[in-house]
Parts: sequence; C-alpha cells; structure tokens
Amino acid sequence: MVKSYIVGNWKMNQTRHELNEFFGHLETEGLSEGNFWVAPQFIHIQTCLEKSNKVPLKIGAQNCSENTSGAFTGEISPTSLSDIGAHFVILGHSERRSIFKESDELVNSKVKAAMDTNLVPILCVGETLEERESNKTMDIVLNQVSEGLKGVELSSEEQIIVAYEPVWAIGTGKTATPDQAEQVHAEIRNRLVELYPECGQQISILYGGSVKPNNIEDLLAQPNINGGLVGGASLKAQDFLALCRAIN
Repeated sequence: MVKSYIVGNWKMNQTRHELNEFFGHLETEGLSEGNFWVAPQFIHIQTCLEKSNKVPLKIGAQNCSENTSGAFTGEISPTSLSDIGAHFVILGHSERRSIFKESDELVNSKVKAAMDTNLVPILCVGETLEERESNKTMDIVLNQVSEGLKGVELSSEEQIIVAYEPVWAIGTGKTATPDQAEQVHAEIRNRLVELYPECGQQISILYGGSVKPNNIEDLLAQPNINGGLVGGASLKAQDFLALCRAIN
C-alpha cells in the first residue's frame, strides 16, 4: 500500500513565538502517529527538532545545496542537515525554479546529494498557467520527473517522494480539480514505474497547490494522490491537524 503524507512547507513564515504556539497546540490537541512532516525556515530547524520529541512530526528543510561542504557562502549543506537530525528536504519547488532559476540539472544534483546524506528528497514538479493553456502539462511535468531522477538508483520506495504542484494553483486560491490533479498524478505514476519497475508503483505522489482542510478529502479520494504538500494551511495548528486527521 502506498503511504500517505501531509508535508507542511512553511516557506519564509513562522516566528519563534508562532512556532511555539503551533507546537503547543499540537501537544494540547494531540497529534496521532502518522506520516506528518514540516519544513520550517533553516533558522528554526533545530528548535523544531527539539519540539518534535513531544509530537510525532518529522522535520526537514525547504532546500539544500548540491554540495556537501566547501566555500559556498550562504548555502546549506545536506550533510549538516542530516547531522542535526533533519529527515527530508524539499527540492525543485516552483519558487526555487522561477525566482532562483534552478534548472532540472541542478535539481537533479541536489536530489543525489540529499540521498547520499540519507535525506529523503521531495522532488517537486509542475507546470505554469501558460504551459497548461498550451497543452504542454504532461510534457513539462514528465520531463521534470525524468530529469530530476536521472541517474538516481532506488532500492526502496521510501527513499524519495514526488510532489505535483501546478504553479498556477500555488498561493492563488485556485486548485486543480481532483480529476485534473489525478490525470497528472496517473501519468507521473506511469513514468515512475517505467523508471523503477520494482518500486515505482509504491512511491508516494503528493499534490501541492492550495491544499486546505475543505478540499483534502476529495483529493485523497483519487487513486494516485497520496497526500499533500501544503503551504498556507500548514501554518495554523488547527488547519494542520485537520489535514492530518483526513489522512488518518
């Protein structure tokens, strides 16, 4: 059975006070065991790791360098992330691709570096509105999957997660309909099976793009949607709990 996840991408949000409130609420309400992950800003990872001792959350990063060490001022080493106890890293997010001009080749290098340091990469793929309206969705998304995983060997489906995030639905309030999302997820699944015949059927594929408590159940009802990569709705503990309970 394919595992389902809720992964909160906090982006450049959450002060120390706000994350204290977040974890305090989770402790009070009680978060049951499950595949629930959160990626705070780098500066808060250590604090979140300490707080995750009291709630069943795995903590990760929103990005990392393709280099494990060296003279790369301002970069974050995947080795260092792994060393402090981070579990995963989000790579190839559309904001990294568009704002920081990250290429498929660079994302691929980061995926390999993360896996070499025992981090679970969440490989993000997705098309812009212009690409969707030009009927290029499948070409763009499947190419990002293939290029992002080029030369990557897997011995287990738990070594990597793929997240489909239609760029036009991120932070816009627009959401791909469950059917629209499933069409893309099904093609991603087929590509994963082509690349990894032994475990491609079991790799989790998350949907990201204005995921909220009021639409998560309809998304999860689709056979190839295995959870959510969640932005704004993961910032408030009550919303995050509602998403986690939908998975359980």
